Amino acid sequence: MNGDDQMLALDNQICFALYALNRAVTARYRPVLAELGLTYPQYLVMLALWEHGPVGEAARVSDIGARLRLDSGTLTPLLKRLEERGLLIRRRQASDERVVRLSLTGDGWRLREQARGVPGQLMCGLDVAPERLVALRQELRSLLEVLERSGPSD
Repeated sequence: MNGDDQMLALDNQICFALYALNRAVTARYRPVLAELGLTYPQYLVMLALWEHGPVGEAARVSDIGARLRLDSGTLTPLLKRLEERGLLIRRRQASDERVVRLSLTGDGWRLREQARGVPGQLMCGLDVAPERLVALRQELRSLLEVLERSGPSD
């Protein structure tokens, strides 16, 4: 293979490595989250809401979307399903109906207790040093910051 062909080799694409890793991680989460009745995207929403604030504090949908880097078209169906399950309540702000606020229900907060074991279950059986995972997470965050600063490629 010449240099141009090497550039187009699938295994040389960082995007493919990240894509395949994302699929593998999501697949590892699936059975653990099934016990909680959550999909992986729903789990991410719940994590964001649990870290948002104390019981009774409402989060703005736009803030959760920004935190998760999700647009409203992706986030809204997730929130509807979580609301149907009784895990959260969506309310329009009286002073500005464009603003939707989210509050976790008692069931939503209780699910947090059940979810405490999820990270440990996922790491169980992995032969990867915790320090390596922390370093990888930091590298990925740094790459994300660079990509977000540079904006979309036109």
